[in-house]
Amino acid sequence: MYDIIVIGGGPAGLTAAIYGVRANKKVLVLESTACGGQIINTTHIENYPVAPHITGLEFGQTLEKQAEDLGVEIEFDYVLHIDPIEGGFQVTTDDDKYTAKTVIIATGTNPRKLRLENEDRFTGRGVSFCATCDGNFYKGKTVAVVGGGNSAAHEALYLSDIAEKVYLIHRRNELRASDALIDQLRARKNIELVLEANVVELSGADKLERIKLDTDREIELNGLFVSIGRVPSVEPLIDGLELSEDKYVTAGEECITNIPGVFVAGDVRTKELRQLVTATSDGAMAATQAINYLSANK
Repeated sequence: MYDIIVIGGGPAGLTAAIYGVRANKKVLVLESTACGGQIINTTHIENYPVAPHITGLEFGQTLEKQAEDLGVEIEFDYVLHIDPIEGGFQVTTDDDKYTAKTVIIATGTNPRKLRLENEDRFTGRGVSFCATCDGNFYKGKTVAVVGGGNSAAHEALYLSDIAEKVYLIHRRNELRASDALIDQLRARKNIELVLEANVVELSGADKLERIKLDTDREIELNGLFVSIGRVPSVEPLIDGLELSEDKYVTAGEECITNIPGVFVAGDVRTKELRQLVTATSDGAMAATQAINYLSANK
């Protein structure tokens, strides 16, 4: 039986694991895809202390190696459910079952979809949720980004170095991105801002070929990148876990959930700010609370 099982190998989960093994606890991280979380899709990290100009991929890989070097066990497996058992919890995955005295949920979030007809059919065939993952497929082509926040702005700027033409489509009359990013967007000659518009239709044969807006405008393109936010990836992980109205795990800065022995860290927690620095902070706090719980329940 492990002392701590961490579900999720992003910055929050790996930081929690590092704090756990440094307290001489037996720690397992279960990650369904690749360690690093959504930060690995960020081209440049410029707001994390003492790590200027590092890429998200470099950050994720370095954090993973640091955790493994310290003795963290990492298994790549999809978690299906967590069930209370005597003395702890059983975590059931696609391939196995694991037991632990405590669990830290650090599952992060998933991209929010447009919920349009053909969106799933065209995903991977013109529709993408990650410019750094798929942008290279659109070299010299025409693409669009949907969204108005910092993430959408970063996607559009990244794609403008690859694609011939980039449309940035936002439903409001002004972007929510920072002034600095907006200035960069306006300075790029191949980026066109399309404001007060929503994508209402996706069409094409075997792949996406055009989109229609609610302004009746149609745009022929090769790729559409959706960047309209993210949704928590937690339900239905464990019965009885208290969630907010928008399905984030309810917990304060102490990262303690309503289920004794279950803690939460990172973007999946109810919080005001979801950034890399707050994810690692959550990981440290969640692990500390788990360690305290283990000490109190020997």
